[in-house]
Amino acid sequence: QVHVVESGGGLVQPGGSLTLSCAASGRVLSNFVVGWFRQAPGKEREFVATIDRSGLGTAYAANVKGRFTISRDNTKNTASLQMISLRPEDTAVYYCAADKGILSTQAGTYDYWGQGTQVTVSS
Repeated sequence: QVHVVESGGGLVQPGGSLTLSCAASGRVLSNFVVGWFRQAPGKEREFVATIDRSGLGTAYAANVKGRFTISRDNTKNTASLQMISLRPEDTAVYYCAADKGILSTQAGTYDYWGQGTQVTVSS
């Protein structure tokens, strides 16, 4: 089992940038696909980005592609989500998740989840 903890959330103005981090413990993160999901108030949890074990394969939701970049550092047992050109509609709780299987955009396939970190985009 792996335990993941998100950090780096906060309040940012529209057009600003923020980088979220996901730190793993318990097992090496390199054994898992890592995904980022988010959930806004009153909405369902939605896929944001995912990265395979090697870090060479990634996938993004259409509404963040070109603005968000997912990466990982297996030597540090961490993953990150760099976000630029943030919009008010990016406001949500962001979750890091680990998947024992293959690259997936489906929340139901992820086995381990963090508690989430709040991102608020507002002027």
